[in-house]
Order: sequence, then structure tokens, then C-alpha cells
Amino acid sequence: MFSFFKKKSPTPADPTPQPAPAPDAPSSAGNFGWLRKPFGGQAAPAPAPAPAAATDSLPPVVAEPTPKPEGERQGWMERLKSGLRKTGSSIATVFTGTQINDALYEELEDALLMADTGVKATQHLLADLKRRVKDSKTTEPAAVKALLADALADLLRPLEKPLVIGEHQPTVIMVAGVNGAGKTTSIGKLTKHLADHGESVLLAAADTFRAAAREQLGVWATRNTVEIISQEGGDPAAVSFDAVTAGRARGKDVVLVDTAGRLPTQLHLMEELKKIRRVVTKADAGAPHEVLLVIDGNTGQNALTQVRAFDDALSLTGLIVTKLDGTAKGGVLAAIAQERPVPVYFIGVGEKVEDLETFNAREFAQALLT
Repeated sequence: MFSFFKKKSPTPADPTPQPAPAPDAPSSAGNFGWLRKPFGGQAAPAPAPAPAAATDSLPPVVAEPTPKPEGERQGWMERLKSGLRKTGSSIATVFTGTQINDALYEELEDALLMADTGVKATQHLLADLKRRVKDSKTTEPAAVKALLADALADLLRPLEKPLVIGEHQPTVIMVAGVNGAGKTTSIGKLTKHLADHGESVLLAAADTFRAAAREQLGVWATRNTVEIISQEGGDPAAVSFDAVTAGRARGKDVVLVDTAGRLPTQLHLMEELKKIRRVVTKADAGAPHEVLLVIDGNTGQNALTQVRAFDDALSLTGLIVTKLDGTAKGGVLAAIAQERPVPVYFIGVGEKVEDLETFNAREFAQALLT
């Protein structure tokens, strides 16, 4: 359904063709399409066409997102709608009246604030909605709800951005987040999808503070048949340095660095994160190429606080929003889009691998307001 991996095609200077995925390579592949061409600049020359008899064993060269089967798409949307139902129902009740007046807008303002949309985003959405109602001469409250979905989708659209894999080798991804946000689990899910698409992955167990974190990441490494660099009680920065160095030496496509969960108020631990970033850069100039923050969708406006703090410290490139299947209000993404528009690469609605999906503003707005 969505595209999020962009990988370079082999250049003519490299006569060794890229290995094709195994025939039974993951049923979840439909969740994550990717483009086999360079990110930006001139596309690499296309390889000579393969004989017709051999084409079935090669991955397709496409320039469009890989479509998800209709059944999988509907299943994902239903899970997302279910997770956001509490928020959606409270907003939907605003539009059950018969008049479009100040009382409706005041009630809508309260509902948006209760959904953790935040003051600035709420004011923006109300102003945009009133303009749309005026321009369209809408007279039915139900139609106003549809216009609100349009306004929300437009606000969230800057958060849409694909995660790029293949522009660097290895692509070094540093992942941060507070304890309990689902950081290590999200890394495991991302590892599976990368491995399923033929990417060679090396994991760095740099979360050396939390008990069993190394073992938890090791389980994902074993499950996905990928390598892991870890040290019991080792220095997180040293583990990260070793992993990036090993990734370069072994020709890995991706190095995923799992860092210790911490609150942004724990300044000494935030300094440790900064150290990890500096050390990774020493191991590979330009790395980390992606710095992701995993946030719990149930934490409301606190999620925005976390984004601000981690962005100030690490210069975030993307977010993973988890646990939207719980008591999440969902409106915090509007607040993030208004006040700190860090791209949302993925959203999650459960513990299963297929419950991690790339973010789409239109579908999220529709799910939230259904």
C-alpha cells in the first residue's frame, strides 16, 4: 500500500547481480513497498532485460508503491479505526446536531483539546475548517465533519516521508525512546521487514542499562537470522562504535542501534545519547543517517514534550508512534505537525509484525474521524 524503502540498483561497475528474495519471502512484504533506484540524482542505468523464463525469480523493478491486497488493507484500517475509536467517537458526536453555529465550533474545540491536539493545532484546524465551510457554503454538520478530515489530512501531510535505505552503505539508524514506549519491539519489527526485503542487517545492543534488553534484542536477531553486536555491561557508545565498524567491514546494508530508554529530564542519560551519536559519526562520517524516536501514542501531550527534547538533543529525522490500539487519543500527531513537524515513518496498532505500517495522513485522518 505504501512505499518506504528506496534502494539503489546495481551499477554497471558491479557485475554481481543482487540476490533475489527467497520464493517464500514474507507474507508481510505487502506492507512495505520499495523502489529499486537511487534516492535523488540520476537513476542508475537499468540492467539488461532478463530472459522471459527467468523473470519470475527476480524482484520487480517498479516506480510505484507496492499495492497491498484489499483484504490486508481493510484489516489494517479496521485495527487503526478501533485503536482511535475513543477519540473519533467523542469528536463525531459534535456533528450530530442540525446547525452550524458558534456552539458547534466551541464544542468541537473542546473535543479536539481533549484529543490532545494541543492549543496551536486546534486553533489552526478551527480556522481552516471555518474557511472551508465558508468557501464550500456547507450547511450540513455531517459535511463539516468531512471538511475537518480534509483539514486534518492537510495538516498531517508534511509528516509523510519514506525511510530511505540504500543511499549509504551501511545505512546507520539510531533509535531512541523512553522505557515502555515499545522501542526494542519496533526495532525487531523493522528488522524483520528489512530482512524480508533482502537487506542485510546488523543490530547493535547499545541498551546496556535495562535488564534483559540485550537478550530481548538477541531474540529478534535469532528470529530474523541477522547478526548482533553486544557486550554484557559494556559502554553503549563503545558497542555502537563496534557495530558501525563491523557493519562497514562486513558490507551490511543497515546497522540498527538500539539505545537505552530514558526520560528527557534525565540529563546525564541524554548526554550519553549525544555521546553515542558523536561516536557513531567517528566510526562512519555522516552517520547516523537516521535518528528515530519511538513514542507511545497513549502519552498524549507528553509525546510532544519528548519529541521536542530528543529533537533538540539529537536532531531527529523520524518518529515511530506505537500503541495506537490502546487508549491513544491520536490528536497528538496534529500537535507534532503544528509545533515540531518531525516525519512519522511508522505507526503501530499492536504487537504483531504486520501491525507496524507506514504513516499516511489521509488514512489516519479518516480513521480518527470515522
